[in-house]
This record gives sequence, C-alpha cells and structure tokens, in this order.
Amino acid sequence: MPLLELHKVCKSYPDGWTLTDVSFTVGESEILCLLGPSGCGKTTLLRLIAGLEPPDGGQVLVDGEDVTLAPPHLRGFGLMFQEYALFPHKDVVGNVAFGLRMQGLSREPVAARVVEVLELVGLTGFEHRDVNQLSGGERQRVALARSLAPQPRLLMLDEPLGALDRALRERLMDELPDMLRRAGVTAITVTHDQEEAFALADRVVLMRAGRVVQAGTPEEVYRRPASAWVARFLGLTNLLNARMVEPGLVETPIGALRVKDLGFGLWDLGSTPYLGYGTSATQLLIRPEAARLDPVLGLR
Repeated sequence: MPLLELHKVCKSYPDGWTLTDVSFTVGESEILCLLGPSGCGKTTLLRLIAGLEPPDGGQVLVDGEDVTLAPPHLRGFGLMFQEYALFPHKDVVGNVAFGLRMQGLSREPVAARVVEVLELVGLTGFEHRDVNQLSGGERQRVALARSLAPQPRLLMLDEPLGALDRALRERLMDELPDMLRRAGVTAITVTHDQEEAFALADRVVLMRAGRVVQAGTPEEVYRRPASAWVARFLGLTNLLNARMVEPGLVETPIGALRVKDLGFGLWDLGSTPYLGYGTSATQLLIRPEAARLDPVLGLR
C-alpha cells in the first residue's frame, strides 16, 4: 500500500485558476518530485497535502486512511520552505530542537535527536552557531535538520535548492537525496528546474496549468515525453513535423529518416497517432545525443 494517495484532488480560486483531478501515489521511502513551470499548481498541491488548505474535491489518503480534512498537526508531515524560515534569535540547536520541544519531549531525548540529525546533515560542531552567521548552504542544512528531527511520516520540500548559488546547488543536488534516504523518510520536493528534479527524484510528476500531464521515473519521462510540450519543457527542442511513409521510415523537412524502436531507442515518435502510412502527420523528436552526421548520408 502506498504511503500517500491522491484521488482526483481539485481546488479552484476566485480568479478562475483551478487545480484539476490530480491523482498520484507516493511509496514508502520514495522521493517524488512535482515538476512544472511557475504557476502550474505545485505549491498549491503541497499545501493541500499538508492540510494548510482544504481541497474542493477528491481525497488525500495516508496509509489508506482518509485525511482530506484532517488538520495539519494530525497528519504527521513535515514542511520545509524555500526561504528556510529559521528563528533568527535561536542558535542551531534552538532551531533544530524546536519541533521536538513542541512535542513535549524531555531534555535528554531532544539533545540526543539533535546530535543525530546534525550529524546526518553534516553540521556536527555547529550546535551553538548563530544562524545569521551561516552560509546559505549551512542554513539550508539547519532547515532540513529541523524538518527531519520530529521524524515525519512524509517530508515536503518547496524549492529546497532554489535560493542557493549554482555551485552550492549542484553540490547539494548530489547530497540531498542521500541525506533523505539515510534518514529513511518519504519525501515530496517541488521545483521548476528539470535538472534538479531528475537529480533528486525516484519519480517525477510533471504538471501544467493545474493538471498532471505525465508521471514516471526520470528515465521514463526523458525517454518517452507524453507530448511535444513535455519534450520542450525538458529542453528537447529538436521536434520535426513528420509522416510515416513505411514501417521504420519517416519523411521530414530535412529528408527521410530511419526510426529505431518507434519511440524508445535512438528516436522517439510523438504521441499523435497516425491513421495509415503517408496519410497522417505526427512529430519526430531527435535527441541531440542520438544524432550524428555521416559524410556521405548526412544526418542519421
């Protein structure tokens, strides 16, 4: 049974924007990424899962139990914001221990858990540092440690690397999935960045205009984009108008091209079905890494 299930979740706003029939599952210990352009509904969906807003329709299930209208504090979820939201008047320990103290734990268990999560995120020795004196990457780790300390059933991270400079962001793209897996936590991340999504996630849910347009592993989404829009959003811009003239051969503006595997090998055919050879248009996606120039035959 999945840890989290969404069934046809909907939300509408007075300005006409809607989140429509969103359905997907998140498995135990899985890292899932909500990927899409700004304004597509990723953060809204995160708020609905967290219980910060009620949906207008649909269901949110945790371990098979309906929590659609349950308040946030009864869901056992953690939420890490892009801006970290650290307490400036508290040191590292004070920030990390906050959630544990709110749970009413005594001093000894709190101290032990703080040591554990600071070691997990690579901040051993930073216990009494002023958070205002930390680098962006260090503040991000403090925020992550604070989110992990109460051992949430599900941790949601809204643009976790968005505020970092490129060098630090690339470093943490490698380190963050390892931290989450060592913590044994199930996680949902939100990003508009394709590279970040593919680096962090076991599975990607791609959104556009309040709808899920594709879901799968990073490999599946990259290898088999569900539409021309998905391909372009992922940076795969070599799309040619084409028509199938015979099995394995398509006619394009740059000439006739052989296709291999009909969408899963070196070449991908678009999702538009053709009615018969030579009678219906489709699109051909040529990946840059799959193309080569032949001195005699040209593009192959």
